[in-house]
Amino acid sequence: MVHSEVIADGRARSPAASSPTADPATGITVFGCSRDEAALFREAGTRLGVSTTITEAAVCEANAELARGNRCISVSHKNRITNSTLLALSGAGVEYISTRSIGYDHIDLAYAERVGISVGNVAYSPDSVADYTLMLMLMAVRHAKSTVRRTDSHDYRLSETRGKELRDLTVGVVGTGRIGTAVIDRLRGFGCRVLAHDRRPDCCAGHVPLDELMERSDIVTLHTPLTPDTHHLLDRRRIERMKPGAYIVNTGRGPLLDTEALLAALEGGRLGGAALDVLEGEEGIFYTDCRNKPIENRALVRLQRLPNVLISPHSAYYTEHALNDTVENSLINCLNFESRKTA
Repeated sequence: MVHSEVIADGRARSPAASSPTADPATGITVFGCSRDEAALFREAGTRLGVSTTITEAAVCEANAELARGNRCISVSHKNRITNSTLLALSGAGVEYISTRSIGYDHIDLAYAERVGISVGNVAYSPDSVADYTLMLMLMAVRHAKSTVRRTDSHDYRLSETRGKELRDLTVGVVGTGRIGTAVIDRLRGFGCRVLAHDRRPDCCAGHVPLDELMERSDIVTLHTPLTPDTHHLLDRRRIERMKPGAYIVNTGRGPLLDTEALLAALEGGRLGGAALDVLEGEEGIFYTDCRNKPIENRALVRLQRLPNVLISPHSAYYTEHALNDTVENSLINCLNFESRKTA
């Protein structure tokens, strides 16, 4: 069972909480914790009265015993949590997992519930991803990748292809939860036309069916959660409906987009470009140093060769403000779970 508040695009956020008071014995094991997160967890744990056991290792079947004695754990979104790991965590006495992400497609929620574990996600500043999304849009329509590459090699000539201004474009926003809405708010400042699509047709002004959005938009940006229904939401059929020269931006989840269909449209010259902060098969590649080893994801290699494709390693969320939100709300999730257990 997920203990969280579901918002418009199907994502969830932690209940807004005035920081609860911890029982002196409250302990939480934090898995997959980077150094910058660790400092924040120690500070917030001291302030909230929580004892934190912190490890840089991602949670797995082999290290599940690190949670022994703590009913609650906090995990990263960077690694898939297998069902065998969930079973091992249950055997170690874990009853609640707080994932430090909005999405929880890396956890089998039904299996977690079957082995007695509840799962909660966190809210963090939507501005982090919304700002990044607008940055990617601007970089895409102004051909920033090829411009910077030329300048780095001391070629200071203007490109033969002129850029576009957002005010002259129609932008289609797919998913109008907190992040999608924040993107729409920013787009209004640029004076562009905005279309929106969400699973709730009354979600916002400018709502249109998805196929219509694909046909009318110069830029399509994805902000919907990944579920079985949204896997390959932008498939070959929908990508082929897009305007010639249109752009796709994805800061949601990689599998929302059929990568092979996208590659076909880009390599065939039908689309103007793409800006992707997430990618199918990113696991084990993003967040690691791959400079001295081959990249197994051939689609990623093909995309990076294209001058009109921007790739970043799932970093749209990564700001000081959002990271503070994530750490604090992960601890608060656990404290709220403990308070429900003892109430």
